[in-house]
Amino acid sequence: MAEKKPGKKRTPREATLESGIPLKTVYGPEDSAGGGEVGEPGAFPFVRGIHPAMYRTHMFTMRQYAGFGTPRETNERFKLLIGQGQSALNVAFDLPTQNGLDSDDTRAEGEVGRVGMAVDTLADFETAFDGIDLGRVSTALTINAVAGIMIAMHQAAAEKQGVAPGKIRGTTQNDILKEYVGRGAWIFPVEPSMHLIGDTIIYCAEHLPLYSPVSVCGYHIRESGADPAQEMAYALLIAEAYARHVMDRGLDIDAFAPRLSFNFDIHGGLFEQVAKFRAGRRAYARMMRDELGARNPKSMVIRMIAGGGGGGLTIEQPENNIIRSTIYAMASALAGTQTMALCCYDEAYTIPSEKASLMGLRTMQIVAEESGVTDVVDPLGGSWYVEWLTDAMEAKIREHMESIRAYGGIVKAVSEGHVQRQVALQAYREEQAIRDGTIPKVGVNRYRMEEERRDVELHPHDPRSVEEQLGRLGEVRAQRNDEAVRGGLEKLKQEAQEGRNLMPTFLECVRAYATVGEMVSVLKRVFGEFEDPRI
Repeated sequence: MAEKKPGKKRTPREATLESGIPLKTVYGPEDSAGGGEVGEPGAFPFVRGIHPAMYRTHMFTMRQYAGFGTPRETNERFKLLIGQGQSALNVAFDLPTQNGLDSDDTRAEGEVGRVGMAVDTLADFETAFDGIDLGRVSTALTINAVAGIMIAMHQAAAEKQGVAPGKIRGTTQNDILKEYVGRGAWIFPVEPSMHLIGDTIIYCAEHLPLYSPVSVCGYHIRESGADPAQEMAYALLIAEAYARHVMDRGLDIDAFAPRLSFNFDIHGGLFEQVAKFRAGRRAYARMMRDELGARNPKSMVIRMIAGGGGGGLTIEQPENNIIRSTIYAMASALAGTQTMALCCYDEAYTIPSEKASLMGLRTMQIVAEESGVTDVVDPLGGSWYVEWLTDAMEAKIREHMESIRAYGGIVKAVSEGHVQRQVALQAYREEQAIRDGTIPKVGVNRYRMEEERRDVELHPHDPRSVEEQLGRLGEVRAQRNDEAVRGGLEKLKQEAQEGRNLMPTFLECVRAYATVGEMVSVLKRVFGEFEDPRI
């Protein structure tokens, strides 16, 4: 591994860190002359942001990702963050919940409450949001394969608080195509999974007008190894696939596209990240208008959460991650995000500690309140370098998009493992570049400190939390109306077989306190399970 030594003469970088776009020493007006359309803030093609005044009137919301153990413990963390000024919530679920398993399933053993909160029934959702007004606090649910069930729980819990469906604000990640590429928390094959996503989009358009049923997640594609241009290209194609699916089911593009949203990653070079988002907004606006026929400008904008990616953080010298996260927060603000979240400095080790979560929140607050980057719209706009890099990044994004279209489209490319192979290859290249020092990592391949002591607080896993969750699940099963549960599950089976929209039946089952595992088991018998293609 190349070791950087203080005072060594620097070799200038010849290309951007991640996307490999060739760089010159200096840029001038000739480099941005004749480039792509920039426009005004809040106007097509939205390069400069989606609101005319951006943060002067619409400050980004702050959502630190939170959730662990039982719903009771998660509720305490939510209230801590809200009490310290966090303006919205971003909920983490444990792996059994993400994979449609109840906490007492033998396959869930050892994972209950470890990387997020356990949710088995509506009772858990009610506990997690006890004392939190779901009509005031916008809540993002980082869930995919069982997103429809969680939307139903969100609605049912809010209604129990007296909140009308038309006032519920929330977002579900609900991006199953990226699960096949990036994380692996899938359950059903591609076709029925696409149909389930279509169900949520159509249902929310008709019943939950303030809800964003999908947050297309380039984030996890990037974290799996894609470069920034691939992240944006694959995310735009996934959004197009969902939109075309819903349009094929009879819904006009402008009836639902304004509520589509995105989740993007930030790590690496600041200017490359800013250019990625400016270019991505332009590419998306043109795709939605020119290829999908959108007429409403709100259908053409990328509403996004963009924050620091865990892939940029290091185990070595973990306090350095505070500085990295600050740069990521600056990039997010300079790029025009609507919502920001940061991975905490200790996430290379553990579920974020209370101290680290608060540090992440304070970092975003300092960027918002003290840095000055929110005082004007698109403060880097007009930079010869940034405008040139925006054009170069868009060309790179379009190159990846056309490659996937030539293959047969994103759904085919994901189903057959083609996208997975491209991401895996890029991940290998990046790892090699870190190993040989081409991509610098302070504390890893630069300025290492041998035999250093890593004093990081680890998040404890309390076995009593599992016992508490299992006990609560047993109580719910003993107290619920079993006839209502059986009736709901039978209806769910019938309507799945008939290809109907399952959201109303999910809501019926949830209100009867059917478990996540019970509903998923019914759907597995109808849909089958996804088999991962060999890549």
